[in-house]
Amino acid sequence: MLLSLPELLKILEEERRKDKKIVFTNGCFDIIHAGHVDYLKKAKALGDILVVGLNSDNSIRRIKGKKRPIIPQEMRAEVLSSLKPVDFVVIFEDDTPENLIKAIRPDVLVKGGDWQLDKIVGKDFVESYGGKVLTIPFTYDISTTKIINIILERYCSR
Repeated sequence: MLLSLPELLKILEEERRKDKKIVFTNGCFDIIHAGHVDYLKKAKALGDILVVGLNSDNSIRRIKGKKRPIIPQEMRAEVLSSLKPVDFVVIFEDDTPENLIKAIRPDVLVKGGDWQLDKIVGKDFVESYGGKVLTIPFTYDISTTKIINIILERYCSR
């Protein structure tokens, strides 16, 4: 379910009263693939509620260049929200999810295995109150960038 940050914080406050463990991850999730699904299933298994911070279109352009994203944020949020492991999606405009992490205060902060623990934004903050920061190794050697490159190779170099 796509929510604004105030809506999300209200729900999470209630869930915490029920002793639910909140897991947070973030990303662009531009072209959803098996790697994303596997990663999100494993992230959800680390707690009770999985919140996904979704980079806005503007933040993706700043990070990955003017040709990205391929899929607009509303559509990416719709796809993410429909995946079984994902409980809540919140779109963020910043280049990093630092402010979002500080607002949500997750019990577990998780990123993909391509991230070094000491480079994960929000790590020190989450650990400061006893939260855990983890990485999940990738099962599939796939990414949106690789998919785009395969398409370009196969269909645009004729």
